[in-house]
Amino acid sequence: MAGGKLPGALAHSMQLMLIGYLCAVMVGIPLGVVIQQTPWLRQTLGSALLGLQTLPSVCWVPIALLWFGGGVKAILFVVLGNSVFSIATATAGALAQVPPLLVQAGQTLGAKRWRLILWVLLPAALPEIAGGMRIGWTFAWRALMAGELLSPGGGLGRLLQQGRERGDIAEIIATMLVIIAMGIAVEMAVFSPVDRHLRKKWGLAG
Repeated sequence: MAGGKLPGALAHSMQLMLIGYLCAVMVGIPLGVVIQQTPWLRQTLGSALLGLQTLPSVCWVPIALLWFGGGVKAILFVVLGNSVFSIATATAGALAQVPPLLVQAGQTLGAKRWRLILWVLLPAALPEIAGGMRIGWTFAWRALMAGELLSPGGGLGRLLQQGRERGDIAEIIATMLVIIAMGIAVEMAVFSPVDRHLRKKWGLAG
């Protein structure tokens, strides 16, 4: 049964998830800014990112195994491959929706290029960027489970695979319930409160 293994597997998965997701945010948001601010990148790479988002998580697993083997690096690669592009696309889209009047006001006050991005565009687009980070977390969580399925290490995904190998349906269901519960817990404890706060502060909700 999975009862005694679940806490350790959950801790292992959450550790990898936090590392992978934070890396995805640190790469995805700057990438989205660069794409939105560079017309030729927006017209070329922007469309490619939309296509990459349609790839299922498992499609990254064979590449990860070939490049990194079955260790932590492979899992993190799968997580990044599935979350960076959604965060970058959401960031670029959010920046593109900033009202031109705000941009003109910033320019009038002397904000140029990166000052304009840091002090006008990013703050104005923050609620939508946070929404993109929310989606990125969902993609990353799914990707983590896919990566752990073939990893020799621990984690909830590996626990699912071990349950399948032993034909232990109770272990599989218990692990699935933990995966669902963690997704709901993160949504309710982190992303929903942040979304409500930002939308209220930015005057987008009552």
